[in-house]
Amino acid sequence: MRKISKIETTLPAVAAKKKVAGYARISMESERMHHSLSAQISYYNALIQKKPEWEFAGVYADDGISGTGIAKRSEFLRMISDCETGKIDIILTKSIQRFARNTVDLLETVRHLKDIGVEVRFEKENINSMSGDGELMLSILASFAQEESRSISENVKWGTRKRFEQGIPNGRFQIYGYRWEGDHLVVEPEEAKIVKMIFDDFLNGLSAESTEKKLEQMGVKSYKGQHFGNTSIRQILSNVTYTGNLLFQKEYVSDPITGKSKINRGEMPQYWVENTHEAIIPLETYKTVQAERQRRRELGVFANWSINTSCFTSKIKCSICGKSYRRSGKRQRKDPNEVYYIWICRTKSDKGAKFCSAKSIPEKKLKAVCAEVLGLKVFDETVFTEKIQQIMVIGADTLEFHFKDGTIQQRKWVSTAKTDWWTDERRKEWGERHKNKARNPNRAFYNEFTGFIKCGNCGENYRSQGTTYADGTKERYWRCCKSCGNTGVKHSTMQKLVCDVLGIEEFSEDQMDAVMEKATVKDGTVTFCFFDGHTENRNYEEKKKGFPHTEEYKEYMRQVTKSRWTPEARQEMSKKVKQLRKERGNQWRKEK
Repeated sequence: MRKISKIETTLPAVAAKKKVAGYARISMESERMHHSLSAQISYYNALIQKKPEWEFAGVYADDGISGTGIAKRSEFLRMISDCETGKIDIILTKSIQRFARNTVDLLETVRHLKDIGVEVRFEKENINSMSGDGELMLSILASFAQEESRSISENVKWGTRKRFEQGIPNGRFQIYGYRWEGDHLVVEPEEAKIVKMIFDDFLNGLSAESTEKKLEQMGVKSYKGQHFGNTSIRQILSNVTYTGNLLFQKEYVSDPITGKSKINRGEMPQYWVENTHEAIIPLETYKTVQAERQRRRELGVFANWSINTSCFTSKIKCSICGKSYRRSGKRQRKDPNEVYYIWICRTKSDKGAKFCSAKSIPEKKLKAVCAEVLGLKVFDETVFTEKIQQIMVIGADTLEFHFKDGTIQQRKWVSTAKTDWWTDERRKEWGERHKNKARNPNRAFYNEFTGFIKCGNCGENYRSQGTTYADGTKERYWRCCKSCGNTGVKHSTMQKLVCDVLGIEEFSEDQMDAVMEKATVKDGTVTFCFFDGHTENRNYEEKKKGFPHTEEYKEYMRQVTKSRWTPEARQEMSKKVKQLRKERGNQWRKEK
């Protein structure tokens, strides 16, 4: 019997289409350039879609953005992201210059795309990134493109300087107090009054921060309608434009690739153009203000009369972190008029001992050591200021004095802060506290803070209260025993704050009791008071414990929302929003 076999028909294998995208970019915003960008987009649309083996993946276009970097090119970054997710196989671009003018960015991007299997084709140079010599040619041509960018930048700078020489500004800059009318700056009367007030306040001794608060109380806004900050006030004080003259090239771009600008401190020529517009501030007043600014810079913190300073301010330095020491004071209980001062490293005061372990110095001991170094029986501020340039705190027992004549002396010191602070009254109070702790039957659970936490509002002690949550977990809170409205604090939070202040990993009641007298809580801030007189603040925020809603509850809330959000309610809300927009204009969202 003959054997018959059926031959099945096979369909020819169809190659998968390549997903192809185009990239276009222009670096200048002009009508002609916008036409060029539109032409590039239309070209890639037509080119990709007429190829049957290609699948159109879109055209990415950056408008008016330089090619010397990629950080600000949103469409370029979106294209790279789509390549990484497999949406693009091939990228078409007109030339290397359109893709990137920075050699490093170009090569890093092309290599990254090559690693994930994405091909880049540069039409003008006829380069394929997947070919053997593609990267070599890209390196050479990208370097030319980068240097061309530098050359263009230099040409632009040359043209700008020529305009400066003719007294023509480089564009219409924004400045508070003036508005542009054609090619001329015209005074804005209401803003000009504020500018004059800023200059007058500064010459009357007010700081920029004080003027900032004054402007806020007056309801004065900046050029863009925002808060008038002290930075803007300082810029106004240093801007010579208010004298009716212009100074060109106060800043310059040092590298066209990075695009970073620098303040011109004599590296480039500047151009002074006189009487270009109406003055708000006389030139002599402006010069007086600049001299006063220089004087205050040299004085530093002493220039601000509102800051409480002493002869030691900014002169005591930490050898560990390099920061200055600050003065911290605490009033005595026996005599409220007497303040016990201590000098502590700023880093340690702000962040805690784990960031800087520098030794704090009682002011009485500091003055005694200074008097000894200066050969005086009693400390004299005038002599100290005249002779001492700086004091460096070294280790736990050494002060290094740097004299203004160049000599250096070291002195050992021993703190007597504990004996000065540990009065009979405090010893008695401390003993009572420990007696209360020993008598408490629940001491093993939470009694380490009994009598230690005080209320910053009414002065009463904080007491411990247990809380059980819906999921069965328990937490212990410390709250004012008078319930005066002050904030509470968790037991675990207090332990963490103590560890942070002492710079220890695990809470220790013994270490806390050895150096701390008490902790005062007020409005989310805990102030830790030490035996040596200094204090340290820590902020905290207790978040309420939440639980996820069940699906039944979520469905119930959906039905409630639907029942309340009727077409009538929508229409009423729409009317209210329209009325708000009409009344408040462009600022309707910002008003509260």
